[in-house]
Amino acid sequence: MINKILSYFSHDIGMDLGTANVLIYVKGKGILIREPSVVAIHKKTKEVLAVGSEAKRMLGKTPMNINAIRPLRHGVISDFSAAEKMILYFIRLVHSIPSKFPKIPKPRIVIGVPSGVTSVERKAVIDAARNAGAREVFLIEEPMAAAIGAELPITEPRGTMIVDMGGGTCEIAIISLSGIVVNKSIRVAGDELDMDIVNYAKNKYNLLLGERSAEEIKLAVGNVVEIEDEEKYKYVMRGRDLKSGLPRSIEISPAEVRDALKNSIYMIIGSIKDAIEETPAELMSDIVRDGLVLAGGTSQLRGLDRLMSQELKIPVRVAKDPVTCVVRGCGKVLDDEALLHKVKIS
Repeated sequence: MINKILSYFSHDIGMDLGTANVLIYVKGKGILIREPSVVAIHKKTKEVLAVGSEAKRMLGKTPMNINAIRPLRHGVISDFSAAEKMILYFIRLVHSIPSKFPKIPKPRIVIGVPSGVTSVERKAVIDAARNAGAREVFLIEEPMAAAIGAELPITEPRGTMIVDMGGGTCEIAIISLSGIVVNKSIRVAGDELDMDIVNYAKNKYNLLLGERSAEEIKLAVGNVVEIEDEEKYKYVMRGRDLKSGLPRSIEISPAEVRDALKNSIYMIIGSIKDAIEETPAELMSDIVRDGLVLAGGTSQLRGLDRLMSQELKIPVRVAKDPVTCVVRGCGKVLDDEALLHKVKIS
C-alpha cells in the first residue's frame, strides 16, 4: 500500500539499459532520455566528467587521465562502478524534472535485460540500480518488453514471434499467454557488425578504423540485399594505413559492406531458424500466418526484413519505431501492475 502511494509522487522509470544506448521512460511523461551508454571518468579521482553523447564523443580521443567507458558489453554489466554511476546520473536527471511534491520519493524502476543473463548478471543490474537510488527494481526479459512495446498480443493463447536486435545481443522469442515458450539469445548484434566492418577494412585495405567510424559506415551504407544504382552510394572511410602509419581515405561500396556483414547476418538467421524448429506444433501455424516482428536499432539495417522473409519463408516486418520498443514495453508494465507481475523475472 505504501509503495502504491509513493508511486503517485515518484518519477517511476522504465529503462532500456542497452549496450549501445540507454533509453528512459518516465511514468506519465513518456520517453525523456535517449543517450549512448558511455561514461567518461577521471582515472585518479573517479569523478564522472561526462555521460551519454558528450562521453561518446570522447571514445578513443581521451588524454591519459580520462577513461571513456562503455559499462555494458553484450547486454550485461562489464564495469559495475561505471554502470552504477551512469544509472545514478540518469536518475538524478529524471528527478530534476519539476514536481508538485516537495520531496520526490525514490523511483520504482523496470529494466529490460537479455533473456540469456545469469543470476549473477541479474543481481549486478539490480544492485547497480538500487545503489543508484531505486526504491524497487523489477527486471523483464528484453524480447518480452519489446513485444509489449510493439503492441503484440502477448497475453493471448497464440504464438507471437519477436526478434530484438540491439547493440550487444540479438534476442529471439516465441511468446504465448504472457510467457516465453522458446527463446534464443546470441551475442551477435550491432557491435559485432561494426567489428565486421573494422576487420574488413583491415584485411582488404590494411586500414585501421575505430569503432565509431565503422558504426558511421554501417549507418550510411549498411545493407544486406542489393540496392538499385548502389555504386552511387559509396562512402569514404578514413583511418590509419597499417603499413605507413599515416592517415588514409578509401571509398567503400554498399556491396563491400554487405560482404563484410554477411557471416554475422546469417548467424542471426540461423538462430532464428533454430527457434522456429523448437516451436511447438500448436503455435507453429500462428508463426507461419503472422510471421515475426523485428525490433531494436539493428533491425533498421537496409533490406534485413526482405532477406529474412526470403530465408525463413514467413512474413517479416519491422516494428514501428523499433529503437524504442523495449523502453516502451518497460513503461507499459509500470502502468499495469497485473501485467508486471506476470512478466517480471525478479
